Amino acid sequence: MKDQQQLRRLPLALIASACGFSLVIGGGITWWTLQSSRNTQSITPTAPIASPIPSNTPAVTIPVPSPNSTTTQQPGNSQPAIDPNSAATKPLTPSTQQTVKVYWLKDTGGKFQIVPTKLAFKEVQTPDIALQNAFDSLLAGPTDTNTHSEIPKGTKIESVKVSSDGIYVDLSQEFTSGGGSSSMIGRLGQVIFTATSLEPDARVWISVGGKPLKLLGGEGLEVAQPSTRYTFEKDFGIQ
Repeated sequence: MKDQQQLRRLPLALIASACGFSLVIGGGITWWTLQSSRNTQSITPTAPIASPIPSNTPAVTIPVPSPNSTTTQQPGNSQPAIDPNSAATKPLTPSTQQTVKVYWLKDTGGKFQIVPTKLAFKEVQTPDIALQNAFDSLLAGPTDTNTHSEIPKGTKIESVKVSSDGIYVDLSQEFTSGGGSSSMIGRLGQVIFTATSLEPDARVWISVGGKPLKLLGGEGLEVAQPSTRYTFEKDFGIQ
Protein backbone atom coordinates (compact mmCIF):
# COMPACT_ATOMS: atom_id res chain seq x y z
CA MET A 1 0.00 0.00 0.00
CA LYS A 2 2.79 2.29 0.87
CA ASP A 3 4.66 1.25 -2.25
CA GLN A 4 1.70 2.09 -4.42
CA GLN A 5 1.50 5.60 -2.96
CA GLN A 6 5.19 6.15 -3.63
CA LEU A 7 4.78 4.98 -7.20
CA ARG A 8 1.90 7.43 -7.70
CA ARG A 9 3.91 10.32 -6.26
CA LEU A 10 6.84 9.63 -8.61
CA PRO A 11 4.96 10.29 -11.86
CA LEU A 12 3.41 13.39 -10.39
CA ALA A 13 6.83 14.67 -9.46
CA LEU A 14 8.11 13.96 -12.95
CA ILE A 15 5.15 15.70 -14.50
CA ALA A 16 5.62 18.70 -12.24
CA SER A 17 9.32 18.82 -13.08
CA ALA A 18 8.58 18.59 -16.77
CA CYS A 19 6.04 21.38 -16.56
CA GLY A 20 8.47 23.52 -14.62
CA PHE A 21 11.19 22.85 -17.13
CA SER A 22 8.84 23.77 -19.96
CA LEU A 23 7.95 26.99 -18.23
CA VAL A 24 11.60 27.84 -17.77
CA ILE A 25 12.41 27.12 -21.40
CA GLY A 26 9.33 29.06 -22.62
CA GLY A 27 10.22 32.02 -20.43
CA GLY A 28 13.78 32.00 -21.74
CA ILE A 29 12.61 31.92 -25.31
CA THR A 30 10.22 34.78 -24.62
CA TRP A 31 12.95 36.82 -22.94
CA TRP A 32 15.39 36.18 -25.81
CA THR A 33 12.77 37.21 -28.38
CA LEU A 34 12.07 40.49 -26.55
CA GLN A 35 15.75 41.30 -26.28
CA SER A 36 16.31 40.58 -29.98
CA SER A 37 13.41 42.85 -30.92
CA ARG A 38 14.76 45.67 -28.77
CA ASN A 39 18.25 45.35 -30.23
CA THR A 40 16.85 45.44 -33.77
CA GLN A 41 14.89 48.63 -33.04
CA SER A 42 17.91 50.30 -31.49
CA ILE A 43 20.08 49.53 -34.56
CA THR A 44 17.54 50.61 -37.23
CA PRO A 45 18.40 54.23 -38.30
CA THR A 46 15.63 56.75 -38.07
CA ALA A 47 14.89 59.14 -40.95
CA PRO A 48 15.55 62.84 -40.20
CA ILE A 49 12.45 64.84 -39.55
CA ALA A 50 12.25 68.10 -41.50
CA SER A 51 11.90 71.15 -39.35
CA PRO A 52 8.91 73.31 -40.26
CA ILE A 53 9.63 76.71 -41.88
CA PRO A 54 8.83 79.57 -39.52
CA SER A 55 5.55 81.20 -40.38
CA ASN A 56 7.12 84.68 -40.48
CA THR A 57 9.52 83.80 -43.35
CA PRO A 58 8.47 85.82 -46.49
CA ALA A 59 7.43 83.73 -49.45
CA VAL A 60 9.50 84.01 -52.64
CA THR A 61 7.48 84.39 -55.82
CA ILE A 62 9.10 83.35 -59.11
CA PRO A 63 7.52 85.12 -62.11
CA VAL A 64 6.23 82.77 -64.77
CA PRO A 65 5.94 84.16 -68.33
CA SER A 66 2.49 84.22 -69.80
CA PRO A 67 1.88 81.44 -72.34
CA ASN A 68 0.31 84.03 -74.66
CA SER A 69 3.41 86.18 -74.74
CA THR A 70 5.04 86.27 -78.16
CA THR A 71 8.02 88.51 -77.37
CA THR A 72 11.31 86.63 -77.28
CA GLN A 73 14.40 88.36 -75.97
CA GLN A 74 17.37 87.47 -78.13
CA PRO A 75 20.85 87.50 -76.63
CA GLY A 76 23.38 89.99 -77.85
CA ASN A 77 22.36 93.05 -79.82
CA SER A 78 18.60 93.32 -79.61
CA GLN A 79 16.82 95.92 -81.71
CA PRO A 80 13.26 97.24 -81.47
CA ALA A 81 10.83 96.18 -84.13
CA ILE A 82 10.51 98.65 -87.01
CA ASP A 83 7.16 99.50 -88.48
CA PRO A 84 7.42 98.88 -92.23
CA ASN A 85 4.96 101.71 -92.78
CA SER A 86 7.05 104.16 -90.81
CA ALA A 87 8.29 107.18 -92.70
CA ALA A 88 11.81 106.49 -91.40
CA THR A 89 11.97 103.23 -93.38
CA LYS A 90 10.87 104.74 -96.66
CA PRO A 91 13.77 105.75 -98.90
CA LEU A 92 13.98 109.44 -99.54
CA THR A 93 14.30 110.53 -103.14
CA PRO A 94 16.83 113.35 -103.30
CA SER A 95 15.63 116.42 -105.11
CA THR A 96 17.66 117.13 -108.23
CA GLN A 97 15.86 120.38 -109.02
CA GLN A 98 17.50 123.77 -108.62
CA THR A 99 15.62 127.04 -108.56
CA VAL A 100 16.58 130.66 -109.06
CA LYS A 101 14.40 133.74 -108.99
CA VAL A 102 13.83 136.24 -111.76
CA TYR A 103 12.57 139.67 -110.68
CA TRP A 104 9.91 141.77 -112.39
CA LEU A 105 8.13 145.02 -111.64
CA LYS A 106 4.55 145.30 -110.46
CA ASP A 107 2.54 148.53 -110.42
CA THR A 108 1.06 149.23 -106.98
CA GLY A 109 -0.75 152.51 -107.72
CA GLY A 110 1.78 155.08 -108.84
CA LYS A 111 4.73 153.10 -107.53
CA PHE A 112 6.22 149.80 -108.54
CA GLN A 113 7.33 146.85 -106.51
CA ILE A 114 10.00 144.29 -107.35
CA VAL A 115 8.43 140.81 -107.33
CA PRO A 116 10.04 137.41 -108.03
CA THR A 117 9.07 134.39 -110.07
CA LYS A 118 10.81 131.03 -109.67
CA LEU A 119 12.77 129.43 -112.46
CA ALA A 120 13.38 125.69 -111.94
CA PHE A 121 15.96 123.48 -113.61
CA LYS A 122 15.73 119.70 -113.92
CA GLU A 123 19.44 119.30 -113.20
CA VAL A 124 21.71 120.98 -110.69
CA GLN A 125 23.81 123.65 -112.37
CA THR A 126 26.81 125.71 -111.37
CA PRO A 127 26.01 129.20 -110.01
CA ASP A 128 27.38 130.82 -113.18
CA ILE A 129 25.16 128.75 -115.48
CA ALA A 130 22.12 129.09 -113.21
CA LEU A 131 22.42 132.89 -113.20
CA GLN A 132 23.09 132.94 -116.95
CA ASN A 133 19.78 131.12 -117.48
CA ALA A 134 18.05 133.49 -115.06
CA PHE A 135 19.23 136.53 -117.02
CA ASP A 136 18.22 134.91 -120.31
CA SER A 137 14.71 134.57 -118.89
CA LEU A 138 14.80 138.13 -117.54
CA LEU A 139 15.77 139.63 -120.90
CA ALA A 140 13.11 137.57 -122.69
CA GLY A 141 10.40 139.38 -120.72
CA PRO A 142 7.65 138.28 -118.32
CA THR A 143 4.84 135.86 -119.12
CA ASP A 144 2.58 137.16 -116.36
CA THR A 145 0.45 140.09 -117.54
CA ASN A 146 0.37 141.50 -114.00
CA THR A 147 4.10 142.21 -114.12
CA HIS A 148 6.38 144.04 -116.54
CA SER A 149 10.06 144.80 -117.18
CA GLU A 150 11.84 148.13 -117.65
CA ILE A 151 14.86 146.54 -119.33
CA PRO A 152 14.90 147.71 -122.96
CA LYS A 153 14.25 145.11 -125.62
CA GLY A 154 17.34 143.91 -127.40
CA THR A 155 19.47 144.04 -124.25
CA LYS A 156 21.86 141.10 -124.08
CA ILE A 157 23.73 139.53 -121.23
CA GLU A 158 27.40 139.46 -122.17
CA SER A 159 28.65 137.52 -119.14
CA VAL A 160 27.81 136.51 -115.59
CA LYS A 161 30.56 135.44 -113.22
CA VAL A 162 30.27 134.37 -109.59
CA SER A 163 33.45 135.17 -107.68
CA SER A 164 34.54 134.97 -104.05
CA ASP A 165 34.02 138.72 -103.61
CA GLY A 166 30.69 138.96 -105.42
CA ILE A 167 28.89 138.69 -108.75
CA TYR A 168 30.00 140.37 -111.96
CA VAL A 169 27.34 141.17 -114.58
CA ASP A 170 28.19 142.62 -118.01
CA LEU A 171 25.31 143.90 -120.19
CA SER A 172 25.12 145.23 -123.73
CA GLN A 173 24.76 148.94 -124.57
CA GLU A 174 20.98 148.66 -125.05
CA PHE A 175 20.61 148.50 -121.28
CA THR A 176 21.29 152.25 -120.94
CA SER A 177 18.92 153.43 -123.67
CA GLY A 178 15.50 155.12 -123.30
CA GLY A 179 13.20 155.84 -120.37
CA GLY A 180 13.19 158.25 -117.45
CA SER A 181 14.57 158.03 -113.94
CA SER A 182 11.84 155.68 -112.66
CA SER A 183 12.51 153.34 -115.57
CA MET A 184 16.26 153.44 -114.85
CA ILE A 185 15.68 152.69 -111.18
CA GLY A 186 13.34 149.81 -112.04
CA ARG A 187 15.72 148.09 -114.47
CA LEU A 188 18.65 148.55 -112.09
CA GLY A 189 16.68 146.88 -109.32
CA GLN A 190 15.75 143.98 -111.61
CA VAL A 191 19.41 143.32 -112.40
CA ILE A 192 20.61 143.57 -108.78
CA PHE A 193 17.87 141.34 -107.33
CA THR A 194 18.13 138.70 -110.07
CA ALA A 195 21.93 138.58 -109.74
CA THR A 196 21.64 137.96 -105.98
CA SER A 197 18.82 135.38 -106.16
CA LEU A 198 21.22 132.61 -105.05
CA GLU A 199 22.93 134.76 -102.41
CA PRO A 200 20.71 137.67 -101.31
CA ASP A 201 23.54 139.40 -99.41
CA ALA A 202 26.08 139.18 -102.23
CA ARG A 203 27.66 142.24 -103.83
CA VAL A 204 27.11 143.02 -107.53
CA TRP A 205 29.44 144.74 -109.99
CA ILE A 206 27.54 145.96 -113.06
CA SER A 207 29.27 146.85 -116.30
CA VAL A 208 28.07 147.78 -119.79
CA GLY A 209 30.17 146.79 -122.76
CA GLY A 210 32.96 145.69 -120.41
CA LYS A 211 33.12 149.06 -118.57
CA PRO A 212 31.89 149.72 -115.00
CA LEU A 213 28.47 151.39 -114.99
CA LYS A 214 28.73 154.59 -112.94
CA LEU A 215 25.91 156.72 -114.35
CA LEU A 216 22.71 155.38 -115.87
CA GLY A 217 20.55 157.32 -118.36
CA GLY A 218 20.49 160.90 -119.52
CA GLU A 219 19.65 162.18 -116.04
CA GLY A 220 22.79 160.55 -114.69
CA LEU A 221 21.42 158.09 -112.16
CA GLU A 222 24.42 157.18 -110.02
CA VAL A 223 25.11 153.45 -109.71
CA ALA A 224 27.02 152.21 -106.65
CA GLN A 225 29.92 149.86 -107.30
CA PRO A 226 29.45 147.33 -105.89
CA SER A 227 25.69 147.41 -105.38
CA THR A 228 23.65 145.29 -102.97
CA ARG A 229 19.99 144.85 -102.22
CA TYR A 230 20.51 146.90 -99.09
CA THR A 231 22.15 149.87 -100.85
CA PHE A 232 19.50 149.83 -103.59
CA GLU A 233 16.62 149.91 -101.09
CA LYS A 234 18.40 152.57 -99.07
CA ASP A 235 19.14 154.82 -102.06
CA PHE A 236 15.81 154.47 -103.88
CA GLY A 237 13.33 153.28 -101.26
CA ILE A 238 12.07 150.42 -103.42
CA GLN A 239 11.67 146.84 -102.25
